[in-house]
Amino acid sequence: PGLGGELALEAARQGASLAIAARTPEKLDASEREIRSAGLDVPLLKVPTDISDAGQCQALVEATVKEFGRIDALINSAYNPGSFEPIEKANLQGWRDAMEVNLFGTMNLTLATVPVMKQQGGGAIVMINTMVTRKPLATQGGYAASKAALASATSHLATELGHYGIRVNSAFMGWMWGPPVEFYMEMMKDT
Repeated sequence: PGLGGELALEAARQGASLAIAARTPEKLDASEREIRSAGLDVPLLKVPTDISDAGQCQALVEATVKEFGRIDALINSAYNPGSFEPIEKANLQGWRDAMEVNLFGTMNLTLATVPVMKQQGGGAIVMINTMVTRKPLATQGGYAASKAALASATSHLATELGHYGIRVNSAFMGWMWGPPVEFYMEMMKDT
């Protein structure tokens, strides 16, 4: 929540035709309202998608290609924080939940997109990552582990896909005020 909408808004400001995805139609509608209220009339496709389901990712890619004929860029910004606790008390199910979205879900969508980019002769894939992988923060171990795994997968994808004209990069984001950071600050003030 927060960053994905901001990235869609900025892409619209740059004139991109957009296919946006989120698990709920409400999130997609909110993003569309924000884009339209900024006076941006770019082509916009909304597809409710749970990226932990490979079939839904494939349907998103197919709908995008049907609507726009191609996919020039994929920005993966899905987010599951996992559970917040010291590693020594870790709820490993929270770690699994974070991995399911942050790593495996992102890979589901990426792998569904790669054949389209190969066929069209290139594209760009950006994985939104986190500085927590580089500067540990108490209670963030599971989330950081999922994003560190994504960073490794991204490096390997870049090596394997570069000769097809597909650039694959990570953007290591810092703190951005929005619902996840607000939640974390609220949680930490009581500890």
